Amino acid sequence: MKPRLPSWTATLTWKAAVFITVMCCALAAMLGTFVHVAVTGQTVGNAREKALTKLADVTRLYEDGDRLPPESGLDPPGLPSSLRQLALQGKRGTAVAEFEGHPVMWAAGPVEGGQVLAAGIDYAQGARTIEGLDRAIAVSSVLAIGATLLVGAFGVTRVTRRLHQTATVARRISAGDLDARVNDPRTKDPERAQDEVATVAGALDTMASSLQGKLESEQRFTADVAHELRTPLTGLHAAAELLPAGRPAEMVRERVQTMRTLTEDLLEISRLDSLREEVDLDAHQLGPLVRRAVQASGTDTQVVVVRDAWVETDRRRLERVLGNLVANAHKHGRAPVVVRVDGPEVSVRDHGDGYPDYLVEHGPQRFRTEGGAKGHGLGLTIAAGQARVLGAQLRFANAPDGGAVARLTLPYEESRTVREGN
Repeated sequence: MKPRLPSWTATLTWKAAVFITVMCCALAAMLGTFVHVAVTGQTVGNAREKALTKLADVTRLYEDGDRLPPESGLDPPGLPSSLRQLALQGKRGTAVAEFEGHPVMWAAGPVEGGQVLAAGIDYAQGARTIEGLDRAIAVSSVLAIGATLLVGAFGVTRVTRRLHQTATVARRISAGDLDARVNDPRTKDPERAQDEVATVAGALDTMASSLQGKLESEQRFTADVAHELRTPLTGLHAAAELLPAGRPAEMVRERVQTMRTLTEDLLEISRLDSLREEVDLDAHQLGPLVRRAVQASGTDTQVVVVRDAWVETDRRRLERVLGNLVANAHKHGRAPVVVRVDGPEVSVRDHGDGYPDYLVEHGPQRFRTEGGAKGHGLGLTIAAGQARVLGAQLRFANAPDGGAVARLTLPYEESRTVREGN
């Protein structure tokens, strides 16, 4: 298995820090090398000129038969062998070598008789100058890299903090909080220059405002239509009850009841969309509560309690969720329908063709059905909305061996747990 780098190495701050460090090191190395070469060349050049000048003076003294100064003479000790060989070839040259514990710049050349005359000058000061320069370059490079890294990290952190804030607001909007805004101060002042992060934040706020306006308009339209339909449907229902007995009257009453159910579902969805629903929480033993909800559905549904639990929930809303899930399983699936309680999780499974792919991937969508199924697609939408109000998690999946499975996981804290048989 290929090893993976830690997740923090993928952050923009880390990448920017590495980039700044590499660039600073490369720049420091380039400038340091340039300064080192320039100063070293100048120092060595000055020392070579002094050594060659001294060699010329020593040569005149030698030719005049005068006494030679220290660190000079015919083939003196400490003279580098390479420089000696060069002088024996009839050429003049210079070289630096250690002599008696300190560096000496030697200059040597040929004289009559096939001998080598050399003169040396103390090179300790030049060596100390180059060594001090290299040390100063190293220290200043480290300080410059550190300072640049700190300033760069501070600047990048400010940008990434704003990006994280924008991402957090985007996640809140996707979770349903349409009032969330970034409110970047750079987007409020038109005379203030905006960077790319401010542009993204402003676009996100504009998108959220537009989306909120459209959704609120849709919610108002849904609620208004449902309210307007209530009155005529009530009168239509009363009129249908006055019809003489017979199949036509039954069909009219059935359609009127369908319209009334649809209207009530639309009103419930509009309330759920407003995100202002309040819950009436109380402690309930989940197994008996599920049995009552299934019994109230009037369907032939098997209830299996593997592990019972006490949960803090709203009984009416939970029964609404379970009733819709069981009704959908019987309406669109095939028997047997099994409701299973395992701690705080309740699953509803049928043995039909399973949920459509769009529902498994994106959740229920109102007024959308597939495969010629009857209904308006509101039952599961309401179940998901009520589960959200309860703070529960409702997931839809298909069993490997066939059939649809809806799993409702309720908020739960370890307390009393009751074990039961099947």
